[in-house]
Amino acid sequence: MTRVADPRRNAIVELMRVPAEGHDELWLQEALQQAVILELATLPPYLCGLWSIVDEDQGSDVFRAIRTIVFDEMSHMGLACNMLTTIGGVPRIADGGLVPVYPGPLPGGVQPDLTVSLMRLSTEALDMYSHIERPEDAVVQGLHEPEPTSIGAFYQAILDAFRARPELIRGTRQLTRNMSSHGEGNDIVPLTSLEDVEAAVQIIKEQGEGTTVSPENPFPGDTGELAHFYTFRELFHGRRLIRVPDDPTGFAFQGDQIPLPRTLPMGTVPRGGWEEGGVPVPDEVRTKLDTFNRRYSALLRFLERAWQEEQPNTAAQMLGRAVGQMFALEGPARDLMRIPLPDGSGDTYGPEFRYVAEEP
Repeated sequence: MTRVADPRRNAIVELMRVPAEGHDELWLQEALQQAVILELATLPPYLCGLWSIVDEDQGSDVFRAIRTIVFDEMSHMGLACNMLTTIGGVPRIADGGLVPVYPGPLPGGVQPDLTVSLMRLSTEALDMYSHIERPEDAVVQGLHEPEPTSIGAFYQAILDAFRARPELIRGTRQLTRNMSSHGEGNDIVPLTSLEDVEAAVQIIKEQGEGTTVSPENPFPGDTGELAHFYTFRELFHGRRLIRVPDDPTGFAFQGDQIPLPRTLPMGTVPRGGWEEGGVPVPDEVRTKLDTFNRRYSALLRFLERAWQEEQPNTAAQMLGRAVGQMFALEGPARDLMRIPLPDGSGDTYGPEFRYVAEEP
């Protein structure tokens, strides 16, 4: 049984401090549970940015780039769940003590100085997104703080543990989902061998961070697509990343301009939600918030049940219902982004992504 550490502590940092010889089955189960919640934590901020883009600009390069990243992250979460179940673990997803709270840190102590918030798309949001995805060894850094534990380094430690103990891979409760329409390598596939796990970790790492020699995503949806970190830095700088002419190994944000799309003016959600943060919530807003939070919570429960289910057909049905709930979130989220806050700032409400326990 998976022993789950609190993701709001420095659980990942503590796991990374354990010597390699201590990376046993229990260590790997705890690490993969943390990976599942870490992948989940990236989705709400990215979705708020995506949904805030006005209808008229949803054909823009920026909209398509962020939408692609969202589907990549969904695939990464599915692969992390398959990694946990292939060694006999059971993902915990629908748990009020584990679901990320915003604003707040990334789970497990990754990027400890970063506060992740829910807000509209802006240069501030894009800077936050790129801090989430930052590599330890970037081709073009563009960030000047000391390098903390990165998501990629954490996954490398997970892969090293699999390589040391390949006999742990049992192929139990593996889900499949065809997501190739969203990009190369995006399918959720069964992980029944070390080679399968190696391929999954490579996809997760390099889609997010690129490689040590190139900012390009080796598993793109479109030719020339960059890894998430570099895409977000391009959008932050408002310029394409290009090779520097006098240095064939160097890159700089000196290419064509990238205008940001127009957005709905969603404000930053206070910790615990609007009402808990002291913002008046009229009945119309409360109804939409409750609808969103119930659908989000149902999504998490369907995901958890999918990877707990022993029968493949039932598991696939649960995953399909989770996907349905995912698409049902956009409507109430965008409705909230059109309702002004009462403070006269011109900002609007937005989704809270709060977990609500299932009614008995």
